[in-house]
Amino acid sequence: MILNKNPLPQRRNGCFGRALMGCAATAFGCLFVCSLSFAAYLLFPPPHTDILVMGLDSREGEGFVARSDSIMLLGIEPGSLQVSMLSLPRDLFIDVPNYGSQRINTINMLGEVEQAGRGPGLLNEAIAFNFGIQAERYIRIDFETFVRLVDAVGGVTIEVQDTIVDEQYPTPDGGVMTIRFEAGVQHMNGEQALIYARTRHSSDDYERAERQQQVVSALAQQLANPLNWAGVANVLGQSVDTNLTITDLIRLALPVLVDAGRFDSLVINRDYLMTSNGGGTVPNYELILPWLEGRFD
Repeated sequence: MILNKNPLPQRRNGCFGRALMGCAATAFGCLFVCSLSFAAYLLFPPPHTDILVMGLDSREGEGFVARSDSIMLLGIEPGSLQVSMLSLPRDLFIDVPNYGSQRINTINMLGEVEQAGRGPGLLNEAIAFNFGIQAERYIRIDFETFVRLVDAVGGVTIEVQDTIVDEQYPTPDGGVMTIRFEAGVQHMNGEQALIYARTRHSSDDYERAERQQQVVSALAQQLANPLNWAGVANVLGQSVDTNLTITDLIRLALPVLVDAGRFDSLVINRDYLMTSNGGGTVPNYELILPWLEGRFD
């Protein structure tokens, strides 16, 4: 007679096998549902959306009556999962409805002086008039909120192209200090990322705009981690001025996360600028407008 000397392990292995098959079936089901949802998203994508992003140089007590230290446009195309990023230099002169030619970084302040909350609308109107881009949404963020946002995702990793030394970096009390970033890959907290994005005395505003795009791309990479979402939502809910809705964030999240860190980007630098008769720096539209086609509405 042949005895089964080890019956319990066989029964346990059978249970484990059934459990494994159950987990596999569940995983396959989730994958199938996700695949269908992804396919439906691509077949019936949300509309293209352009977002105006302003970083305000807001001092204590100024609120939104402040100049824009940085101005970017994000063009999000859900159908192709593409994100385009355009940086507008702060010393650029453009035509503003009812105000004539103005330095672009003053337009938000002009709007706020006219009427509280008018800044984003006036800047958007000016950009639409000059570049043909009508942003449906906007985000305004000050320096303190930017620091909190970067810290909420655990910091950002940046590859510093060249050593940066700025002996005249402005301090909150009106003084200056010396800052230094060594060349190479560095992980930065919010305060460091803000300094990296703002420093300009060792380079120029155009290189600074490129660094700002680096930081935005690195921030998008961190947003790909769902563990960071709660902290980000808390900061956005408390300190950011925006007309983005929860629905907007849901429908626009996929292209940003899929394309994170690989945005199709342009900085309007000296190659895209001219000098006006009055001596101001103005856009060379013949060079800029072709790049905008297909990336912004």
